[in-house]
Amino acid sequence: MTAVAEQATYINDQAIFDCLSRTAQPEPARVRDLFAKAREMQGLTFDEVATLIALQDPELTEELFHTARAVKEEIYGSRLVMFAPLYISNRCTNECSYCAYRASNRELHRITLTQEEIAAEIKVIIEQGHKRILMVAGEAYPNSNSLEYVYKAIETIYATRSGNGEIRRVNVNIAPLPVDDFRKLKACGIGTYQCFQETYHRETYAKVHPRGRKSDFDWRATVMDRAMEAGIDDVGIGPLLGIYDWRYEVLAMLQHIHHLEERFGCGPHTISVPRLEPAAGTDFTATTPWKVSDADFLKLIAILRLTVPYTGMIMTTRESAEVRHKCFQIGISQTSAGSRTDPGGYELAAGDFNSSQFAVGDTRPLDAVVREIAQMGFTPSFCTACYRLGRTGTDFMDMAKPGEIKYHCEPNALSTFTEYLEDYASPETKAAGEQLILTHIAEMDAKQQRIAKPMIAAVRSGQRDVFV
Repeated sequence: MTAVAEQATYINDQAIFDCLSRTAQPEPARVRDLFAKAREMQGLTFDEVATLIALQDPELTEELFHTARAVKEEIYGSRLVMFAPLYISNRCTNECSYCAYRASNRELHRITLTQEEIAAEIKVIIEQGHKRILMVAGEAYPNSNSLEYVYKAIETIYATRSGNGEIRRVNVNIAPLPVDDFRKLKACGIGTYQCFQETYHRETYAKVHPRGRKSDFDWRATVMDRAMEAGIDDVGIGPLLGIYDWRYEVLAMLQHIHHLEERFGCGPHTISVPRLEPAAGTDFTATTPWKVSDADFLKLIAILRLTVPYTGMIMTTRESAEVRHKCFQIGISQTSAGSRTDPGGYELAAGDFNSSQFAVGDTRPLDAVVREIAQMGFTPSFCTACYRLGRTGTDFMDMAKPGEIKYHCEPNALSTFTEYLEDYASPETKAAGEQLILTHIAEMDAKQQRIAKPMIAAVRSGQRDVFV
């Protein structure tokens, strides 16, 4: 039996509801003062975030979006990091009302990939052009023997090659572990450990998680404490938007971030913003009273970008191509593409809804998404350099806050994008990409050009995995 978790005392409901009770439309001068403060890239306070949550004025909302994009580009430049999820198993012992993986769902086709099947999936993903994987599994490992399967899967992913390609970074989204098991997970060479609280609201959490290990709110809400105690300093958090009031979730997540900063000196490396999507065997998406509108979704993304400016923000293919297009422009810095959410879905080249965790909204292949991103003026980045050079946790933040990280991110983004264009892109995408590279090189300062130009030339001459 897993040890009893400490309590998630960082969540202060009274403070959250006090803020949300102040629903009056904020004065325009006050809002613009907050935008000016946000441009200094030092983040916003709890009360300031609550002020922006109450914002309804269309003109000020557009200014919010403009400010969010400016802050993101000042820190990270124009890059947009690409990744693919890999679902290795949909077996689960939990009972989550909104999820197709829940134990009682008889409609789900249960699959656990063998190591050979994992290698076959990875080969397909590599041949799309991906370098970064988010490995996902249901919670079906109550003992160390099952965890060995997870560790072996990571080894298999790193060992698989195809042509010029390989996966250079494996991020992991699996259920919470004790500290000792997190140490073993870290030893596998993972990048970010990701786990969503789903909802920070205790009463709602209990209703939607009636059975299974996941029903323990505190065990899940303190997972990042154990992961960071084990030495995993890049962690990813986020609520599943639509289970409860998104305004509450944003403020509770901010309390979580402040807790991690106070205890470990560094908050999460990434924040994800998934919205509920239809899932086989449940009508929860249709019945929830907390469904998040597109307008509110865009607003909360922009607010988060201003609140935690140095944190990566992840957008998945849960969303439609149209919604993703808008989100890329207001602060998202990482995105999946060409995704399958069913184990074995890549090799089959068609998603199986009856074995998927949720329905995919953007079904376009990676090449089409890359082309669109390039045409928008962003650099699709396949970079994994920071994690392999130890620029993680506080070390990453120490470079990001004074603006030094852009001398790594932008050249690495262009180098890995050139690699994609040389090895995987369609003629149409390659043409759009080459034009983007010319434009961005011209916009760089002299220092960035001195770094980036030789790297791009090296890739074009046949070298691979060129980074600084």
